[in-house]
Amino acid sequence: MPDAAVPTLSDIQAARLAIAGTAIRTPLVRLNAPEIPLEVYLKLENLQPIGSFKIRGAANAMAHMSAEELQRGVVTASAGNMAQGVAWRARELGIPCTVVAPESAPETKIRAIERLGGRVLKVPYDAWWRAFEERSYAGVDATFIHAFDDPNVMAGNGTIGLEILEDLPDVDAIVIPWGGGGLACGIAAAIREMKPACRISAAETSTAAPLTASWKAGSPQTIEPQRSFVDGIGGKSVFPQMFERARRLLDGVLVAEVGEVASALRLMAERNRIIAEGAGAAPVACALRHAWGVERPKIACVVSGGNIDLTKLAEIFGTK
Repeated sequence: MPDAAVPTLSDIQAARLAIAGTAIRTPLVRLNAPEIPLEVYLKLENLQPIGSFKIRGAANAMAHMSAEELQRGVVTASAGNMAQGVAWRARELGIPCTVVAPESAPETKIRAIERLGGRVLKVPYDAWWRAFEERSYAGVDATFIHAFDDPNVMAGNGTIGLEILEDLPDVDAIVIPWGGGGLACGIAAAIREMKPACRISAAETSTAAPLTASWKAGSPQTIEPQRSFVDGIGGKSVFPQMFERARRLLDGVLVAEVGEVASALRLMAERNRIIAEGAGAAPVACALRHAWGVERPKIACVVSGGNIDLTKLAEIFGTK
């Protein structure tokens, strides 16, 4: 496939078959907040076996590997969730898994990777980011699985789009967290073929918004992100090929403040008893602050994961 290729609807439908039995079909539920002027629906990827959507892309990527590639074992660069997806599937297949993680990765995610049998290499942030760019890590002889810049990973993620449209055919808009872009572009690839009028927006926080900066400039930009509990999104830059895909597939980027994300996280917990990590709550925060321009629009928010440190969660719940 060309560098900036996107999965076709056929690719995504095939991915659904390939990942069946590893990833589950997650529910789409309405946020119990009748007082707000829109209908928010929550796509609960936090209910996946690893607590994140990443299991979909990881399973589909590995389904496309040869026996020889799998026998070498697999390696990925991840702050936690993709690592868990790769480690989960590697354990199912009985092959070794190595994870290159930034030193700042939450301990709750590191412990989860290790419980799944993954070997974790904690490295400085810049070395971690180079692993994404070089698609390898020195000293690790294994097949690299890219967390987002891979059409097979995006096709696995795109199965979420199929499920949203099956459960809510009259959805007006979908809001998706933007980390590396593999989730947003994968879902958008499905939606653009099946319901092109649906508005598709990426979600970022104001303290770490590389896609917003790139969108405004019209080219990939590098920023200095401020770290917060919203750790699953907000890198320092956007890969050029991911930016090209985003411009083709997305309608725009929505941004929320970190405090608004915390409020959205509390709202989901109070009204629906749903626990989300910061990245998973960001789409809800963005949907609630955006002026949609139509009466009571139906907005699907992808709750990408629920792997938040419990100490941090308790801190957020105790702050108003």
